[in-house]
Amino acid sequence: MKWICLIVFVVAIGMQSDSVFAQDRMPGMPLEKMTDLQKKYAEEIIKGPRGALYGPFVPLIRSPELMDKAQRMGEYLRYKSAIGTKLSELVILITARQWTQQVEWAIHEPIAIKSGIKADIVRAIADGRYPTGMSEDEGIVYDFCTELHVNKSVADATYERAVRRFGEQGVIDMLGINGYYTFLAMIMNGTRTAVPDGKPAPLKAFPK
Repeated sequence: MKWICLIVFVVAIGMQSDSVFAQDRMPGMPLEKMTDLQKKYAEEIIKGPRGALYGPFVPLIRSPELMDKAQRMGEYLRYKSAIGTKLSELVILITARQWTQQVEWAIHEPIAIKSGIKADIVRAIADGRYPTGMSEDEGIVYDFCTELHVNKSVADATYERAVRRFGEQGVIDMLGINGYYTFLAMIMNGTRTAVPDGKPAPLKAFPK
């Protein structure tokens, strides 16, 4: 009887945790409730290439100066990096998958496909499988970023391939994209940022 009660208790706690996890801890904030500084930086994002205050900037607006500095770095890494926008999107998807970051994935999956990443490659990353049919550049990026996330380091051979192909600036930018989107993943996982438009979470639990 005690074991049955314990099992019921654990299941109930699990169900409660799922329910709590679904609740956005820092939902969107109306402009009229923002401070002058929050409004200033929110309007800068809205008027910039992003066109709206969404995703990680919804919780980040609570610390407007941090948000401003972060979004300026992100603007460079996303739109102007030395590895180009197509490969940058691949890095973002790899990072989102490693962190099971639902908002990053929901936003960037269609952008990555539109930028030229094959849908089969995107699906393999989502499933936790090694993608087949990658170009040489995509393979270098995938190996580099996956090693970085999984091993917390990059092997000499992998590093040298990346430097030969992208140069030192390209490698630094690639590391920067991984780091920046990991930062955003931490923000959104920690505050349980909701997937846009009330859509279901696109990623399953990361395969073990």
